[in-house]
Amino acid sequence: MPGQPDPTPAYAGPPRQPVKASLGGRISTFLYYRPYVILLLLLGPVLLWMGVVYLGSLSSLLVNSFFSLDSFTGLVVRRFTLSTYGELLTPANIDIFVRTALMAAAVTVACAILAFPLAYYIVRYASRGWKPALYLAVLLPLWSSYLVRVYAWKLILAKEGIIHWFVMQIGLDGLLEGLLRLPGIGGPSLSVSTTGIFLAFVYVWLPYMLLPILAALERVPKSLTDASGDLGARPFETFRHVIFPLALPGIVAGSIFTFSLTLGDFIVPTALGNSSYFIGQAVISYQGTSGNIPLAAAMTVVPILIMILYLLAARRIGAFDAL
Repeated sequence: MPGQPDPTPAYAGPPRQPVKASLGGRISTFLYYRPYVILLLLLGPVLLWMGVVYLGSLSSLLVNSFFSLDSFTGLVVRRFTLSTYGELLTPANIDIFVRTALMAAAVTVACAILAFPLAYYIVRYASRGWKPALYLAVLLPLWSSYLVRVYAWKLILAKEGIIHWFVMQIGLDGLLEGLLRLPGIGGPSLSVSTTGIFLAFVYVWLPYMLLPILAALERVPKSLTDASGDLGARPFETFRHVIFPLALPGIVAGSIFTFSLTLGDFIVPTALGNSSYFIGQAVISYQGTSGNIPLAAAMTVVPILIMILYLLAARRIGAFDAL
């Protein structure tokens, strides 16, 4: 009828075909609705490496420590026994454990004493131009080979080295000779002595203490120290009650590096040491020279136990509370 709309709809053409998503789009949609798959893909390789390679190696080490070595055939007897751990309690092995633990503790304390003032200066007082240069100076030794640094110190500490020459120039060679005659820390020269091992360890591991302390001090707001001064606190009180507690996690993190690395190192004691063995040297000797793999495995468990006790002690004094 005239004046009424035509009920017949207009022709809109053929129906549109749905757009087929690309392979990347389908994968993206699949992962979007299943976030646990993304988590599995991210953490799966890491967990596989930790579970199979790292924890598997530790488990194999622990299992071998409960075996024994047949003294007649020299073959490993794969029967459960605690006799191998009993061999660790000999006076010679106990001396090795004590010597290594004391060296690790001394190196850790020395690194902390040297690293904290330097880190504090870099964070608080170094200008913007000097700060990158100082950071570079901290990292620069890590760019060279570990063996090169160790043997460079062997040359520096030798009787023909620069330290002995400098001591002679200032007339303190008698004092150095007296130090080298002391039992426990002396030797024929600094390059073959416990003192030389200590100096090389401090040099090698100092960046591992310095970097965590730098990171911890960078997170301390300057407003806290300013507020402490405004409230009447003296500089030492500000350091004791504000700066040091906040920097303690960095010190603990650095001490974990220096202490554990010193416990297991065998290169520095081999290059600069004498006949007094450290744990790493004893493990190499038992495993390589005598073929006593069970005893080597049992001795390797000792640094792990020492580090567990160290971490428990650090936790007990509240070193991890600010992490």
